[in-house]
Amino acid sequence: MLSHWALGKNNEKHLPVAQMSEKKRAVHALNRLAFGPRPGEVGRVTALGVDRWIDQQLHPEKIDDSALEARLASLPTLRMSTREMVENFPPQAVIKAIADGKQSLPSDPLKHAVYVAQLDKYEERLERKQEAAHTGDADTKVDPAKMGMTGTETEEDRRGAEDTVEALLDLPPDQRFKAVLAMSSEQQRLLVSSLKNKADDFFAGMTPRQRESLKALNNPQQVVTEELVQGKLLRAVYSERQLQEVMADFWFNHFNVFIGKGADRYELTGYERDVIRPHVFGKFENLLVAVAQSPAMLFYLDNWMSVGPNSDFANGIPKKKNSWQRPSNQSKKRGGLNENYGRELMELHTLGVNGGYTQKDVTEVARVFTGWTLEEPRQGGGFTFDERKHEPGDKIVLGHRIKSKGEKEGLQVLHILAHHPSTAKFICTKLAIRFVSDDPPPDLVEQMARTFLKKDGDIREVLRTMFNSPEFWADDQYRAKVKTPLEFVVSSVRASGAEITDAAALARQLQIMGMPLYGAQPPTGYSMKAEAWVNSAALLGRMNFALALTAGKLKGTQVNADRLFGAEIPTDPDQTLASLENSLLADDVSKQTHDVISERLQDPKISRRKLDDPARAPNAGVVEGLLLGSPEFQRR
Repeated sequence: MLSHWALGKNNEKHLPVAQMSEKKRAVHALNRLAFGPRPGEVGRVTALGVDRWIDQQLHPEKIDDSALEARLASLPTLRMSTREMVENFPPQAVIKAIADGKQSLPSDPLKHAVYVAQLDKYEERLERKQEAAHTGDADTKVDPAKMGMTGTETEEDRRGAEDTVEALLDLPPDQRFKAVLAMSSEQQRLLVSSLKNKADDFFAGMTPRQRESLKALNNPQQVVTEELVQGKLLRAVYSERQLQEVMADFWFNHFNVFIGKGADRYELTGYERDVIRPHVFGKFENLLVAVAQSPAMLFYLDNWMSVGPNSDFANGIPKKKNSWQRPSNQSKKRGGLNENYGRELMELHTLGVNGGYTQKDVTEVARVFTGWTLEEPRQGGGFTFDERKHEPGDKIVLGHRIKSKGEKEGLQVLHILAHHPSTAKFICTKLAIRFVSDDPPPDLVEQMARTFLKKDGDIREVLRTMFNSPEFWADDQYRAKVKTPLEFVVSSVRASGAEITDAAALARQLQIMGMPLYGAQPPTGYSMKAEAWVNSAALLGRMNFALALTAGKLKGTQVNADRLFGAEIPTDPDQTLASLENSLLADDVSKQTHDVISERLQDPKISRRKLDDPARAPNAGVVEGLLLGSPEFQRR
C-alpha cells in the first residue's frame, strides 16, 4: 500500500485548468496562508470572497481571536518576562547560588516549595558525586532532572505514593494542593512522578499557578518549555489569525534559536512573543534590529561573549580612571572576538550565502557588534551595550566605512544589510519557497524583491505582491507543496475538527517525525523543501499518526469523525468515504487513492460496524485516518 502514497503529482484526478475556480482558490489560500482548512471553512471563505479573506489575514489586528486567548490563559508562562520565569521556575544556576549562600530562598509559599525541592535535588547530586569520587568512580554522571527518582526509592515507596495519589483525588482541588505542599520535598517529587495517567484528574480544578507549581517540584525548566510548545500548537490549530501564525513560524525558523542551549530554554518565550510576533508584517529592518538585540539570539550565537581584542575590557582597563589593573582571568577567558553572529547575520539572516560578502566583512561585522551583550544572562537579564567591550576604531563593511560610534555602528550595519539588493532577493526567495514552490519562478522573486526595495522592506507589501501574482494562483501549484511535519500534524488536527485539551502527545509526534518544536540545533532552522521530509519511513510515520489521531489514541486530543458529516450520517462505508473525501479534501482525491481506501474497507476487520454504537457512521475513523494519510492531504 505504501507504494501508492508516494507524493508525486501523477495521481491527481483533476486535469490542469487555466484558472482556479473560486472554491479551488479558497482551498489553495487556506492551505498556503493558513495551516489548512477546518470543517466548513472552505465554504465560509468562498462565501466571503478569497481576496477579502486574504486582506483580513494581512491585518490580523482586525480579527477577533478571543477564543484562542481563552485557551492560552491556562499557560501563565506565556505572559511572564524571562526574569519572572527564572524566579518562578529556577534553573540550576539559581539553585547553586542559594546553596552557596549568595541568594536566599523566596518567602512566597509556592515558590518556596519549588526551590526547596530543587535544593534537595542539588544537594543529593553533590553527595552522589562526592561518594563516587570517594569510591573511585569519579566519571559517574548524574542527570539533575532525574534526581530524587534515581532508583533509591523502594517498590513500597512507589506503591505508597500511588496510594497517596488515589486518596488525594477524593479531596477538593484546593485541599489536594495544600496537602501536597505540606509534604516533604522527597515525598512531593515521588508523588508528582507517580501521577502518570492520572495527572489530568489530579490537576483538575486547580488554578494554573497551582498546577505549574506542582509540576515544577520535579522539573521547573520543563514547565517553561512545555507551555511554550503547547502555546505554539494551540495557536497554529485554533487561531483565527492564521497568516500571522504562519508568518511567526516562518520568521522564527529564519532567525532560528535552539531551545536546548542553556539560558535559551527561558529566553525563547519572550523571543517569540516580543521579538518575532510584533514584526511579522512590519519593516524588515525593525525585525532585524529586534533580533540582533534579543537576549535569545545574543546567547545562541555567543555574541554576548564577544569582546574587542583592543577594547578596554580585554586590556584590563577598569571603569574608573587612574586605577589601572591587570586583566582578570575572566577578562582573558572572554577577551576573544566571536564571529558566529557576524557570519550568520550575513549568510542566513540577510544577504544569503552568495550575497557578495567576504570573510573580511564577517570579521569587520563581528568587530562592529562587540559590546552588544547581556546583563546576567542566566538570571533572565536583557540586552545592554558595554562600551568597555567594544572594539574601538573605524570598520569597513561591504565597502562602507563605519565610523567609530559605539552601539550606533551596529545599527548602521543592520540598516545597510536590510536595504541591500541581495537581502531583498534572499528574503523574497525564502518567502516564495514557503508560499509558492520549492523552486520558485525567478520572475516572481524579482517582482517581490522590487517591492521589498521600493517599500523599504515592508513585509506586508511583499506578501501582497506575491498573493496578487498569477504565479501564486497557477493551477500547477495547487496541492504541489509537500507539508512539513508541523504543517501535516496541525492541518490534520484542524481538518478533523479535533478538540485539544493537552498538546503534549502532538508535540511527541513531531519529535518522532524529526521536527521537534524549537528543536533545530543549527541556525539554518528546518528545511521548507520536500526533499528533507519525503522518504518511506517518514510517509509511514505520517500514516501511523493519522490513524492514531482518528482512532482516539493520542492522549489529550479528541476526534469525532461523525461531526464532519453534518445532519445526515452515512449508512454504508462507500457513503462514508464519499462524504469524507468532500469534507477533508474538497473532493480532490485521485482515483487511485479512492480505490486503495475502498479496497481496504472490504477487509472484514475494518468494515465491521461497532455493534454497541449503531448510530455512528461505519468506519468513519478508519476512513478519516486513511484520507489524512493520503498523498493528496500530505500536500498543500
